Amino acid sequence: MTTVKVGIIGGSGLDNPDILENREEKHVTTQFGKPSDSLVLGNISGIKCVLLPRHGRQHTIMPSNINYRANIEALKAEGCTHLVVTTACGSLHEDMHPGDIVLIDQFIDRTQKRAQTFYDGSSSSLPGVCHIPMNEPFCSRTRQILSGCLKDLGYRYHTTGTMVTIEGPRFSSKAESKMFRLWGGEVINMSTVPEVVLAKEAGLCYASLALVTDYDSWREDTEAVNVELAVKVFKENAVKAINVLKKAIPRIAAEDWKETIAEHKDIAKRSVMLPPEK
Repeated sequence: MTTVKVGIIGGSGLDNPDILENREEKHVTTQFGKPSDSLVLGNISGIKCVLLPRHGRQHTIMPSNINYRANIEALKAEGCTHLVVTTACGSLHEDMHPGDIVLIDQFIDRTQKRAQTFYDGSSSSLPGVCHIPMNEPFCSRTRQILSGCLKDLGYRYHTTGTMVTIEGPRFSSKAESKMFRLWGGEVINMSTVPEVVLAKEAGLCYASLALVTDYDSWREDTEAVNVELAVKVFKENAVKAINVLKKAIPRIAAEDWKETIAEHKDIAKRSVMLPPEK
């Protein structure tokens, strides 16, 4: 069986290294620069894991300035086969309430300033142009395992959801929030893109636990999203997310991922168009 190593990218409020046993800190630099923070190596139930706080441990990096390429490159170089990430999000759907967890399966990209590919000509080791398919951005097998764990834990969750990722750092206007609902968006955040795209280019199994904190700005009868509200609910949700991770990671490691990992890597490889040989 293929040895599994799980990278955990912690969103706002879920970047505490205490989730890992036998912790070891490792400072790394990639060809795309430094990741958001040092990597924390350790294990959960004997399974090797690597924790990386998306915004830095002190939440000093705003969404647009996160070095997503360095983060994914660092976790891949450390041998991660899977990325299970958490993200705070607002709800654009009546039935997705604060406190719920959404296993997002699609996204709508509204970012503007972010490098979305490793293959932009800046690295001599990555020649060509990558046209990565995004019909299925998230790993369905990993999502299924997370779904089973959420069910067993009795948490309120949703098996699918379309994430709208905005540039930030500001929240949406009421008009934008209502527009995103008309587009079919169900939850909204500032960090899923380009993280999921880069994970796909890297051939990794990527899944996200989206933790609903608020109703964004569209709803008239509830408080509009603000930092205090979002952080308060996310901290409450973080306990749920940690419990899910502790249950899911041993289940992920118990399965044979050889074919799935090979398939992800093959898709990534076949998506790169190389320049003609001279």
